Amino acid sequence: MLRGKKIVIGVTGSIAAYKIPFLIRLLIREGAELKVIMTPAATDFVTPLTLSTLSKASVIIDPFSKGNGEWNNHVELGLWADLMVFAPVTANTLSKMANGLADNFLVTAYLSARCPVFIVPAMDMDMYNHPSTQKNLEILKSYGNILIEPQTGELASGLSGPGRMEEPAAILNHIIDFFNSKQDLKGKKVLITAGPTYERIDPVRFLGNFSSGLMGISLANEAASRGAEVTLITGPTAMIAIYNQIKRINVISAGEMLNECLRFFPQSDLTIMSAAVADYTIQNPSVSKIKKSRVPMKLELIPTTDILAELGRMKKKNQIIVGFALESENELVNAKQKMKSKNLDMIVLNSLNDANAGFGGQTNKVTIISGKDKIIPGQLKDKTEIAKDILDFIVSDLINPKG
Repeated sequence: MLRGKKIVIGVTGSIAAYKIPFLIRLLIREGAELKVIMTPAATDFVTPLTLSTLSKASVIIDPFSKGNGEWNNHVELGLWADLMVFAPVTANTLSKMANGLADNFLVTAYLSARCPVFIVPAMDMDMYNHPSTQKNLEILKSYGNILIEPQTGELASGLSGPGRMEEPAAILNHIIDFFNSKQDLKGKKVLITAGPTYERIDPVRFLGNFSSGLMGISLANEAASRGAEVTLITGPTAMIAIYNQIKRINVISAGEMLNECLRFFPQSDLTIMSAAVADYTIQNPSVSKIKKSRVPMKLELIPTTDILAELGRMKKKNQIIVGFALESENELVNAKQKMKSKNLDMIVLNSLNDANAGFGGQTNKVTIISGKDKIIPGQLKDKTEIAKDILDFIVSDLINPKG
């Protein structure tokens, strides 16, 4: 099932490292080509010789191989891999990965990755539940990494709770499922917008919003995983797309986003407009920093071009456009009206009244509304799962409708 797949296994200093020889054997049996990285601390729990013998390749620990002084190129390794699996990952390494502390070869390889990354934590329950660990996990997920949650069970400390590394057979299933993901968008050109826009007041200040860009990035990653050729136009965001085939275009203002959308929309089969584009921009932004004053300051705002409406007017019969609506009152009515007035095939409704949904968070709760009068209410989920739901509906209802 994994023949021809190139996988990097990264092992850190946890007692759970004893499970990695079993994982390597399973992956080799499935036909995967492996390269193994160990932190120096990992060698206290399992020997490099064991992992080298099982993986059929030399194990990398340091930037330079001892004896011959040969350099282990972390950049080439990042380009070589189809997938990186870091297991087990300690709290220490989680922190380094989340904050870019590249003091060992494993983290430098992670920072060079051009492929999706699986993170498989293992630690004692109190360490796992600590706010700093949970924050680091959220940061790593926001970068697009895929977390394989630890199990609850007996731990090396004698306690019982969350923190036990997932079993090798289950990790293998995650890997197989990843490579066997749906290819129902293969051959499709997909245009996605993400993030906020910033409208300049002066060289140091702007008008903006709280969008993190995570929803749009999640949609781009999911579409790419299904075989689409993805163009991602995004406003300012630290979020990272994890697939090499995603063409990312960074913009700042609503005007810049409009120009890029007009450039790529005519070639798109599917367009998903999830960006939080400013409705207004500054009439005359200052060319120099505005000095602080006790005198009230007035900003003259002018409407930006409605990108969604503009694309709706340009839309051809073979093109699909999906929009987003963030509402606080008369939500369904307003969302349906927006879908109709802007010539959309589908709209995704976010409510400001739903806790833990909308801007800035890891989770969201949406209602999918199609032009066929279908209304699909959703549950609060991780935004990566919301992206799957949205694309599942687009494929089944708009691209390949039954009957």
